[in-house]
Amino acid sequence: MTATPDDCLARNEWICGEYLSTRRQILGDAVVQHLQLTAVSVLIALAVAVPLAVAARRWRWTAGPVLGVTTVLYTIPSLAMFSLLLPLYGLSASLVIAGLALYSLTLLVRNILAGLGAVPEETRQAARGMGYGPIRLLLAVELPLALPAAMAGLRIAVVSAVSLVTIGAIVGYGGLGNLIYSGMNTYFKAQVLTASALCVIIAVAADLLLLLVQRYATPWTRAVSA
Repeated sequence: MTATPDDCLARNEWICGEYLSTRRQILGDAVVQHLQLTAVSVLIALAVAVPLAVAARRWRWTAGPVLGVTTVLYTIPSLAMFSLLLPLYGLSASLVIAGLALYSLTLLVRNILAGLGAVPEETRQAARGMGYGPIRLLLAVELPLALPAAMAGLRIAVVSAVSLVTIGAIVGYGGLGNLIYSGMNTYFKAQVLTASALCVIIAVAADLLLLLVQRYATPWTRAVSA
C-alpha cells in the first residue's frame, strides 16, 4: 500500500501553501506583467476615447459612426481579434495591448459621450456668458461634470481588461493567464487556483481603487446622495 505524500504539491492539492512559498518569484512576475498589460492598454484606450467622444459630441453627425465602429470592435471574439492584429504586431505584448485597447474603446467612448450629453445646457450657457471659450468650457466645465459617467465606464473597462489579459497566454503574454493555461495543461491544481484567485483579487482591488478615486474627484455627487 502506497503511503500518502506529505507534501501538498506532491498530492496535487488545490490549496497549497507550499506552492505560494516556492513560486513567489514566478507569481510576482506574472502579477507585474498582468498589471502592466492592463494599465497600458486602458490608458491607450482612454487617450483615444476622450478625443473621439468630444468630437462626437461637438459634431453630432459623427456620433453614430463612432459608436457603431467601436461597438462592432467589441463584438469581435478575442481570438479572432488577436488573429486580425497578428500581421501588424506579431507574437508580442503589443498584440495583446492593441486588442485590449480596442475592446476598451466601446465602454469608454459610450460612457464619456453619455456624461458629456448629460451636462445641462444652462450650465454651458452660463459658462459662455462668463467668457469661457470652447477649450476652457470643455476642460473646466464639461469634462468635470462628465466625470461620474466616464469613471463608471473606466471601472468596467479595467475589470474587463484584467479578465481579457489572460487570453494573451495564447501568444505568451497573458500575465497570470500564462500560469492558468500551463496549469490546466498539466492539471496543476494549486497553480490554476492561485493564479485565478489573484486575477479576481486584482479586478476587485482595481475597481475599489477607481471607486475611491471617483468619490474624491466628484465631491458634489457625495453631497447630493447625502
